[in-house]
Amino acid sequence: MRQDPVLTVRDLSVDFHLRTHILHAVRDVSFDLYPGKTLCLVGESGSGKSVTARALLRLIDPQAKVAGGEITLHGADGATRLDTMEPNSREIRAVRGGRIGLIFQEPMSSLSPVRTIGAQIVEALLLHRQMTKAEAKAETVNLLRQVEIAHPEKMADRYTFEFSGGMRQRAMIAMALACDPDILIADEPTTALDVTTQAEIMDLIARLQAERGMAMLMITHDLGLVAEVADHVAVMRWGKIVEQGPVDDVFHAAQHPYTKALLAATLRLDTAGKRLAPENTGIPLLSARGLTKGYGVKNWRGKQSFGIMAVEDASLDLWPGENLGIVGESGSGKTTLGRMLLRIIEPSRGNIQWNGDTNAEDVTKMARPELARYRSAVRLVFQDPFASLNPRMTVKQVIADPLIVAGEMNGAQVDARVEELLELVGLDRSAMERYPHAFSGGQRQRISIARALALNPRIIIADEATSALDVSIRAQVLDLLLELQTRLDLSFIFIAHDISVVRYFCDRVAVMHKGRIVETGPAEQICTAPNELYTQSLISAVPNPDPRNRRMLHRTRFNAEAATV
Repeated sequence: MRQDPVLTVRDLSVDFHLRTHILHAVRDVSFDLYPGKTLCLVGESGSGKSVTARALLRLIDPQAKVAGGEITLHGADGATRLDTMEPNSREIRAVRGGRIGLIFQEPMSSLSPVRTIGAQIVEALLLHRQMTKAEAKAETVNLLRQVEIAHPEKMADRYTFEFSGGMRQRAMIAMALACDPDILIADEPTTALDVTTQAEIMDLIARLQAERGMAMLMITHDLGLVAEVADHVAVMRWGKIVEQGPVDDVFHAAQHPYTKALLAATLRLDTAGKRLAPENTGIPLLSARGLTKGYGVKNWRGKQSFGIMAVEDASLDLWPGENLGIVGESGSGKTTLGRMLLRIIEPSRGNIQWNGDTNAEDVTKMARPELARYRSAVRLVFQDPFASLNPRMTVKQVIADPLIVAGEMNGAQVDARVEELLELVGLDRSAMERYPHAFSGGQRQRISIARALALNPRIIIADEATSALDVSIRAQVLDLLLELQTRLDLSFIFIAHDISVVRYFCDRVAVMHKGRIVETGPAEQICTAPNELYTQSLISAVPNPDPRNRRMLHRTRFNAEAATV
């Protein structure tokens, strides 16, 4: 027989009372959460997912109001209406962290930087459970052990900045589970994590959920992850749930056009890109040999060594018209390698050969004038467009900046070139006088791409350029880059941890692990039949957007020390 729900939401509406108007952020949302089951709330940025989740705990902003509907928490002592509780009342504070646990998207901003991890968990235990301080400390160590943090006695005394991204997320899970809640709300719990860390975190949450019989509400825009973990799915758009049902029905018999569009935009590891890979003949456009970056230089009897090796003996070639992907876990050295190719980070050893002009040049030996010319031909697109665009500069100033710095244009020429670049990336000329904050994430990334194209480059290094975007916006940006490549004869070095994106966009792939390139080959071969054990583990951790074939349940694990799986 079907269990009774632990939480019911009926016709929930949330309004934001802004200075000039009222924004209807959530409208008539209804769903149920059942013990031991996972409901995934999916949709693009701005669809109302996070506002819905925070409204359950009355954690919405001061200008927001619950305009209607009922939120009812069920338990052994009967039904409790959460929507009638005051946001700062003792009753709702007892529910937060007590009966409902919350895992935030970015643990670095939600964990205190000035208190140890242990102290923060102890505080939650003392607040919600009848414990002495000694008992709370012992339970904290036990919780850290449950979430598989090594040496929990020592790690409890460490600060947030001393934890890796995956460890911070584990600490957040420990804190959310400290009071044995009936419901766990996970708001984009793996967005900033690489695929193997994401798989480990989701394995951990699933195990703890099964052990404790918790209901889970997971908020995400990753449909691959939804297919792997969800029992039921609710699809949100513009504040409303447009489709809801069992995960298999939503993925294989979607009814709403928006759901169908989201599924169509979801990239799959077994689906190749649209273009034919170029033939790599002649001379590579860019070659790197033995690139190494070490920190903490040590000299012993005339021999130099490094305390930390960020990149070690990396070699690669990029051919004209080619897209080369660089993939690996966080900390594998991908970004350091990309920045060494531009000499933003100086290599400790190795050389970079640039064949973009008539004569081959060694980039590592270039003086400042030659380096400036090289950097005009090789441009960088950053991961976060909001952080990389100056908020005090208009779009026109942002895009024109490299033109002015290079001394190539001024006055009316600049205006004409900016208009041309905006048209190239699909934006209207009216955007010129607006500021970055007035644009969506996808539009800001288009502005970043326009800036990168300003000096007519030969190569673009895209460092996680689509990881912060929704699935449909990501597909648009990738297609835009492929179109620009054809029109402008570009080559790309595409750094990413989303291997499905690399499969779609890239011709060849280099796989990095602990600073070394462990395997290089055609994208199809790397993504479907990799040779190296590490690559096999990386590929097997990629979520599969099909609930009938859940890849993460049977993923390969890599043992670095034993070099066995």
